[in-house]
Amino acid sequence: MINKLLRYSMIGIIWILIWQIVAVIVGEELLLPTPLSVSIRLFELALTSDFYKTIFYSLFRILIGMIFGTFIGIVGGVLSARFRIIKDFFSPVLAVVRSIPVASFIILLVLWISRDSTPLIIALMMVTPIVWINVESGIANTDPALLEMAKVYKMSPWAKIKNIYIPAVAPYFIAALRSSLGMAWKAGIAAEVLLQPIISIGKMISDSKITLETTDLFAWTVVVVILSVLIERAMILIFKLSTKRNRAINGGAENA
Repeated sequence: MINKLLRYSMIGIIWILIWQIVAVIVGEELLLPTPLSVSIRLFELALTSDFYKTIFYSLFRILIGMIFGTFIGIVGGVLSARFRIIKDFFSPVLAVVRSIPVASFIILLVLWISRDSTPLIIALMMVTPIVWINVESGIANTDPALLEMAKVYKMSPWAKIKNIYIPAVAPYFIAALRSSLGMAWKAGIAAEVLLQPIISIGKMISDSKITLETTDLFAWTVVVVILSVLIERAMILIFKLSTKRNRAINGGAENA
């Protein structure tokens, strides 16, 4: 763990040095600010209450979309694995959602709903098809021998779900979260940049671009990257902890 942390820290330092060298060569803060100037500006922003209010509103909108998208994806994946008609019916919809550019969705949605709600729906649409397809694949690829054993021992449906299906689906689900959460966060921010809700990270990025405040643009971009990593790690950690807790409870019940 420590070696891994050191390795990633060294890689990060090397890329910051490369950034610094390129910024010095360019020699123009308007085009490419230095890491130091961006860090100072980020620190200045962090001292204001508006900074945290802006982050909260963007997080709230997009996280709600991610959570609902994950829930819909899980339910849809389970139903598709169970009923062929549902899989056939929704397959074209999932294919369309995955293939249409995000910008097209944003433009269409703004015609139908408010600009404040659009980032939420965009995040939902980014997460849902990936989780749906991965959950369905995980269930479809569950070891038949384990299912046969459950049938022989007359395992209850709930016990079968906890002890067979959840462990089988877990790797697929974690892969779906890794693929979709960062994408959903960036798509949600892109929607904010285009639509500029009153209080949002996207509006701050758009304003800094219009006013040629490149240091602010880089500072808010750093915030987007950091939050993207934290959201992905946090949701995966929550899922892993919940599955470990269920296994511990099940193991304790069996031992009792």
